[in-house]
Amino acid sequence: MHRFLGAREAGYVTMLTLVPEDVNPNAGAQTLSETSIEFTNVEYRISGRASPPILSGVSLKIHHGETIALLGRSGSGKTTMLKLINRLRTCSSGDLLVENQPVRDWNVIRLRRRIGYVIQEVGLFPHFTIEQNVCLVPGLENWPTERIKSRFAEVMQLIGLNPAEYAGKYPRELSGGQRQRIGVARALAADPAILLMDEPFGALDPVTRAELQREFLTLSRKVSKTTVLVTHDLREALLLATRVILLDAGRIVAEASPGDFLSLDQKVARDFIAASELVAGATQ
Repeated sequence: MHRFLGAREAGYVTMLTLVPEDVNPNAGAQTLSETSIEFTNVEYRISGRASPPILSGVSLKIHHGETIALLGRSGSGKTTMLKLINRLRTCSSGDLLVENQPVRDWNVIRLRRRIGYVIQEVGLFPHFTIEQNVCLVPGLENWPTERIKSRFAEVMQLIGLNPAEYAGKYPRELSGGQRQRIGVARALAADPAILLMDEPFGALDPVTRAELQREFLTLSRKVSKTTVLVTHDLREALLLATRVILLDAGRIVAEASPGDFLSLDQKVARDFIAASELVAGATQ
């Protein structure tokens, strides 16, 4: 039996046994449709360096509406893989398609405006109000004013914050959890088809992190987005993802639904499971 550190609705941190409700209930239940993102034998290495590639031989199809967790140790290539999708990095070799078009053929500005991006540090502009931060991309896309206002209200309600209460505030006036919610709202504002999330809850305290994980799971059922989530937290991957992709030393070493991940025999997968058990044992 595998036990993980988690937070219950009462707001206190407690040990929980991994039971079906702690695994993403959408995993394996969806019918795979068209491919949204496709890696084919992708390699990424830093130009001019003789060191081994950061990513090598990466092939993966991500289907529309999936939530993919890229799981692995620090330095395994998770964030690099994420950044290839919105061309913050460029493949050294291989092919990467986004919405059936080679990523290298996309206008980089158009590509990034079609992809929501949530990072751990949030990256809100401190001199912008919350409304200005959230509505940045719709404004750049020249949406009509009324449509922008309507969308601001809509995404704020999606993340559980009152739009009238927060519109005129500044990021410094918000808690860490509130800023992270605003980061998600900003990523969703232009209604992108793809959402990239780079350890979005990693800097939060355990209780707030657990709350936001549950809120994101609820949100993902309401909005049909192809989501790629980078995490080194096994419980987070099992809870939020419909499929878990395990990376080690720049290669994909395993992929499984959350329900099947605990049965994997790969050493790297067993190491993650064992480490989670050690965390649990240390708190008992």
